[in-house]
Order: sequence, then C-alpha cells, then structure tokens
Amino acid sequence: IGKMPLPPYITEELKNGERYQTVYSREKGSAAAPTAGLHFTKEMLQKIEEKGVKIGYVTLHVGLGTFRPVKAQDVREHPMHHELCEIPEATAEAVREHRARGGRIVAAGTTVARALESMAIGDGLVRPGRIDTDLFILPGHRFRVVDALITNFHLPRSSLLMLVAALASCLGGWEGEEERGVSELLSVYEEAIAEGYRFFSFGDAMFIQR
Repeated sequence: IGKMPLPPYITEELKNGERYQTVYSREKGSAAAPTAGLHFTKEMLQKIEEKGVKIGYVTLHVGLGTFRPVKAQDVREHPMHHELCEIPEATAEAVREHRARGGRIVAAGTTVARALESMAIGDGLVRPGRIDTDLFILPGHRFRVVDALITNFHLPRSSLLMLVAALASCLGGWEGEEERGVSELLSVYEEAIAEGYRFFSFGDAMFIQR
C-alpha cells in the first residue's frame, strides 16, 4: 500500500522500484536506499572479492529525517531521528580480523559509516547487535572504525554532507582544524560542479581515504 518514498529531487515516479534499491538489500524497513550502494552490481562485488577484499554487511534503516535539512543556527542542536542499526556477528568478526592484519575498513556510504561508528568499541572494533542510533557525526568527530569512504555528492545543509566533512577532517589529520577539512571538501565539490559530475542518488561517487 502506498508508494516508495523518494528524495525530493527525484521528481519522476519510478515504474520499477528495484531501480532505487541495492543488489544486496535484504531487510524491509528503510525509507531510502543507501545511495553509494547503487553503484554496485553482483558482478562488480564478485570481482572485488576475487581481488581479496572481504565484504561485510550491515543494516541501517534510513529514516525520513535523513532528508531533513539542517536549519539550526548551531548544527549541534539539530535533532537526529533514531534509526535502527544492526551489525551481524560475522561482520564484527571480519572487522576485528582485518584490523589485526593491519587492513583498513572502507565504508560503502554514509549509512554504513554511521552504523559502524554507532557500534564502535575502542579503536577499530565494532560490537555485534542491534540498537536505535541517533548519532550525529559532525566535524570534530573522531572516527574509530572507518578508514575510507565511498559516497555520493550530497545536498547542502544535510547531515550527510556534515558526516563527509567530518571524515575529510579526520582522515586529513586535521583534528582541531575542522574548518580546513570542510574547506578541502568544498573544493572537491567545486571541482565536481566544474567537471559536470552528477549529484545525489543516481549521481557519481567519490572515494575518500587517508
């Protein structure tokens, strides 16, 4: 009953709902697809695994609050809606083993990054389980699990853009200099605009790493 909820910038009705879904989706409950995941096909995931990359899965049911623009003058006062987050035992174990070998953790999207950071225990480890998270990641946040991020280009004044700015600051080694991280991210966006990159759900992606 009803229609699939879509971001406000998608103005045409999707006749095929699977077009706004990842190939690895399983659980019903999210109000939106994790857009970075839309870049992956089953064939691409297989090739990634063949290169020796271990793939782990998480669940975070994106709420409609994700699309709510940040209007508070002080962004720390922006109310984040709770979203159901679950880390399977196998994924928590994969993170632990990979860390022990000196590997890095790449989050496929802000949704995954938020889920991992919500369930972080110490540096580099996550606990399995299910919680309701209202974690709001802003510049100044010290990432304890995520070492790199695949993400699309997000709307201005969105909590997603602020998460990416926080990661850019952290991975750039600019703790205490968050304005520099924000400035670097904005320069990336300016380059994307100049080069005609596509933004939002069906747009292009960037890869942020140390």
